[in-house]
Parts: sequence; C-alpha cells; structure tokens
Amino acid sequence: MAFRRIRILVLLGLLAIVALVHFGEQYLVRSWRAPLQVAIVPINGDGSETVSEYLQHLNVSAFDDIDSFLEKQASRYGLKLSGALDMRIAPEAHELPPAPPFGGNGLQVAWWSLKLRIWAWRQEKNGFLPHPAKVRLFLIYHEVEYDKELDHSLGLQKGLVGVVHVFASKEQEAQNNVVIAHELLHTLGATDKYDLSTSLPTYPNGYADPGKQPLHPQYEAEIMGGRIPRSADHAEMPKSLDQCMIGADTAHEINFSGAFHRQFSR
Repeated sequence: MAFRRIRILVLLGLLAIVALVHFGEQYLVRSWRAPLQVAIVPINGDGSETVSEYLQHLNVSAFDDIDSFLEKQASRYGLKLSGALDMRIAPEAHELPPAPPFGGNGLQVAWWSLKLRIWAWRQEKNGFLPHPAKVRLFLIYHEVEYDKELDHSLGLQKGLVGVVHVFASKEQEAQNNVVIAHELLHTLGATDKYDLSTSLPTYPNGYADPGKQPLHPQYEAEIMGGRIPRSADHAEMPKSLDQCMIGADTAHEINFSGAFHRQFSR
C-alpha cells in the first residue's frame, strides 16, 4: 500500500512538472519581450534530388516575410516589436514524423501528440533538452506538381512543435510562408477559424473585414481563417502574407493585447 501511494505521488509530481513547464513555455513565448526563437528543421519529404538540391540552397531569408508580417500586425494592436522572430535553420532531419491518426478518437490523438513531441525531442542535434522557449517547425518539402494536394499541416501548443508540408520552389516560398505562419501561431495558442468540413472561414472571427458591406467579396484572409472568402461558398488561398492579417480574436490568443498593456503600463 505504501509503495502504491509513493508511485501515485511520483506520478502526480511528474504531471505537475509537465504542467509547470507548459505554463512557463507559454508565458515566455507569448510575452513578446524578446524575439521568439524559432528553429526551422527541413525534411526532404519525397526523398528526391529536386528537393535535395533546393534544401542545399535554403537560407533563413526565405522566411523573412513571416517576421515582417508579425511586426506589422503587432503594430496594428499598438505593440512595438523590434524583430518578432529569431529564426534559424537547423540541420536537415532524415526521419519523417509520426503520421497523425486519420479520424482517431481523443485517446489516439493524445497518444500521437505525445509520440510527436518525443520524436521532435529526439531530433535535437546536441543531445540535450531543447531550449524551454523555442518553437520547432519541421518543414517537410515536396516537389511541385500541378494540382498536388499536400498532407495536412499542424501546430501543437504543447511542446511548441509544428509539422508543415510545403513545396520546394522559390516561386512557392511566399505562399509557403502563409501556411508556416498559420502553424506557428497554433504553437502560440491561436485556434483555427474555419469550418473543418468545408475549409471556409467562419464568420465573423475568420474574416479579415467582418463589417464590410456587402460582406463579399473579401480582399484579405484572417491568418487563422486561412482563406480569402470571395463569396459565401467560395474562398481562395492567399498568395502571400501581404494578403493576410491577424484579427482581434487571434491577437488576443497570442497575447498581442496583453503584451501591449504590459509594454505601456511601466
């Protein structure tokens, strides 16, 4: 009986530590006190020579649009950021992450989420625990094919991990950055603002300009809405982050408003 109690206490202690680490991570990454550290980990998703050649020339400037986008959007909410992100490209990973369960139940999804976080931790090249406030985005690159539909990308708030499917092409980098920014914001607590069954942005929080009359067509996408609603039943993928904005609900979720009040209450 005493051993059982000790085992329960140890388990509760571990759960408490995990909860504290998660709370601490989210406080740090959403404080906006300093540029958010983001590690970009490229993966050759096709195992092709075309993708391999693209990755050999990949540099961090390919993602500058994301930093500029966050700075610009933060300023809309009164928050002044001198560099929103500190993005660095890590060595290429040669192992694909565990695939999410298709139509899985809550337990299966939770187990997969844990496996993904363990997998991400194993990719750390230095053999030590990762920085406690570093987002890791695993970018799985694919060859460009006409009308090719990539697997669903995802971002996890727990563990600060994103798995993003993108195209290995200079011409696609601007649109890649839309998807990358969307998943990055998921790791910071932002929620999807589109209908999962139709991929159409939800009204009003998934619209860039919900007060527009007439409502359609819209000319920008709310970043977590994901698409530009051209009509009530048709929406288009934005070509770049220049066609995107961060709505009030998303700004609240990633703490732009809280960081603003802290910045100007000193």
